[in-house]
Formats: sequence, structure tokens, C-alpha cells
Amino acid sequence: MSGHSKWSTIKRKKEKTDSARAKIFTKVGREIAVAVKEGGTDPAVNFKLRDVIAKAKANNVPNDNIERIIKKAAGEDGGASYEDIIYEGYGPSGIAVLVETLTDNRNRTAGEMRHYFDKYGGNMGQSGCVSFMFTRQGVLAVEADGVDEERLMEDSLEAGASDFLSEDEVFVIHTEPNDFGSVRDTLDAKGYAFISAEIEYIPSTYAELTNGDDVRNMNKMLEMFEDNDDVQAVWTNWENQE
Repeated sequence: MSGHSKWSTIKRKKEKTDSARAKIFTKVGREIAVAVKEGGTDPAVNFKLRDVIAKAKANNVPNDNIERIIKKAAGEDGGASYEDIIYEGYGPSGIAVLVETLTDNRNRTAGEMRHYFDKYGGNMGQSGCVSFMFTRQGVLAVEADGVDEERLMEDSLEAGASDFLSEDEVFVIHTEPNDFGSVRDTLDAKGYAFISAEIEYIPSTYAELTNGDDVRNMNKMLEMFEDNDDVQAVWTNWENQE
């Protein structure tokens, strides 16, 4: 089927997971805590919690850690209150950047995000300045080794997936955001293991960077965003991201 999955983006995030596992645990733990406070501890009725747990497992967060975070969040009273804020802007040469955050201090986070943009040749824009260039899609990645492609594609489409791609020894399944949970649960029940499973922002078009300084600055900017505990995810339309 057609489409542009940009597995390199998923792969980069996977590599960051492997090299900075403790920080990933912190970020996912914050998402779990927020989901519990909003909808309770039962993933059978709290669909947001179920999605975050699936994301945690795809990032190799141990079940014991997940259960500990849920119990802690359920027992907290008057703890930190987090809000979802998306910052938008441009990287070097106008690369579109979306930064998803969970923060308990929007002034602090806004200052840090603006600093990262400015420091590496970009600039933070107003809400809506680049988000129109992206669409939200559920994205599930399955390692191709040992998996029957035709069977997975058939199972994915029957479950309600909107697209199926084979790229870099990985099968990538796209869904509409509202179908993400049901498709993931159906494939999980059939025994498929995900190396990435979350709702992402997919750009409608991609842009390349050909200047070496721009490439270095873009990589440094992404590293700064990803190392910040308030940042949950970063999405760009950078074509040659590595």
C-alpha cells in the first residue's frame, strides 16, 4: 500500500530509548500518572491509560514499573498538576517542528522551548503556524523478522488499519486516531509484538537539509528537546533525518 512512514523517525526514537532508558521511563511515567488522574486506574475503561501502557511496553518499560507508577498516581492527592501544551516553530532552513509537552510550569517550559529554537538557528512560532502541515495518525511498527507480511497486512486491514507499509525490515501500520486502540488490541491478541505503538503527527510533505551546519544544528536542537523531561515527543518534516 502507498504512504510515507518515515521509519527513520521511529528508529531514531528507538535508539534514544536504548541510550537513555531512565529518561524514557520518566516521560512515560508522567503520562501514566496524568492518565490515572484523569480516568482512574482500570485500563479496561480508561482508554487513555490503556494507550499509554501500550506505549510504555513498546518502550520496554517493565510491568513492575508500570504497576508501581499506577499505584503511586492513584494514591497521590494534591500532587503536581500537568497540562498538555504543544509548541510549534521552525528549525534551520524552515524545517517544521512540533513539540509535545506535559508541564507543571508553562512559563518555565515555554522559556526552555524558545531557547532551544533560538540557540540552533530556528524560531518558535505562534500556535497553528506549522500544525496544519501534519495529520495525527496511529502508527504501529512490527519487526519483520519471522513475521508473515501477507498475514500481518491482512490482519491489519481487517482490524481497521488505513495503511500498511514495509520499510527497512519493519512493517509499519497506520490507523485513524480513533481506531488506533482497537487495531493495536486486535493485533496484540493475535500475538504480534510492537517495537513502537503510539499516535503520531505525520507531515504531509517533507523538506531536506543540504547544508552541513543546518544538519548539525537540527540534530542538536532535537537532542535538546528530547533530553528535556517536560517534552514527550518531537515531530518534524525533516526528510533526511538520521
